[in-house]
Amino acid sequence: MSQPWKIIDSVSTKEGILELRQRGISDFLITVGGRVLMNSMAHRSEAAMGRLACGYLKDRPGSRVLVGGLGMGFTLRAVLDTLPPAAEVAVAELNPAVLEWCRGPLAHLTDAATQDSRVRVKICDVALLIQEFAKGAKREKLDVVVLDLYTGPYARTHKKDDPIYGSTAIETTRTSLKPDGIFAVWGEDYDAGFEKRLRAAGFAVTIERLGRSGPRHVVYMGKLRLSRKKINRKGKEKGPRKR
Repeated sequence: MSQPWKIIDSVSTKEGILELRQRGISDFLITVGGRVLMNSMAHRSEAAMGRLACGYLKDRPGSRVLVGGLGMGFTLRAVLDTLPPAAEVAVAELNPAVLEWCRGPLAHLTDAATQDSRVRVKICDVALLIQEFAKGAKREKLDVVVLDLYTGPYARTHKKDDPIYGSTAIETTRTSLKPDGIFAVWGEDYDAGFEKRLRAAGFAVTIERLGRSGPRHVVYMGKLRLSRKKINRKGKEKGPRKR
């Protein structure tokens, strides 16, 4: 018989009561309004995204990465395990309670990822932090932006004005990146519209469907092209003009 869940902590949010629940030593849930956001026993796609996004930085000292959404810290752990020692990782998390949980009862799940010397956690909206990097000097641009938010892009996302996944926000993210930067996004389901917007912004996109059975979450991997001159409105490269 499975053990009952115990509520470790709870805080009020605009979306409902945010709770951390536990049963056993390493089995945790984060829920909001009774809806499961994260399960410590199911984090394959989050960890894979961190490794895929930062794989090309293994031998690049001074790499700069932004992780949007802390969750239980599994994506951050994968990013840290992939990056070189002399790297910088900024993490944007909306709720300070989540940071407290990752530094407390959840710390052993990720070998205390939030306390790594390369990490700086900021309690803020990741969209605002991306805007700061976009306005910053060239030397302050990012190598990778990883978004692991509990609501990924979906069909009803506003095409232009969504603060994270709309075309205007994607363009801001592009500006925050170095010329060969990576924009990686986790999604619960595939959204063709979001992929189209990424391509239109000048990203070469690959889609990873992760998991062997049950729900197969999506990871969008957008790599910046060095030039946008040959990209049409649909995000496809134009061929030579016919005469």
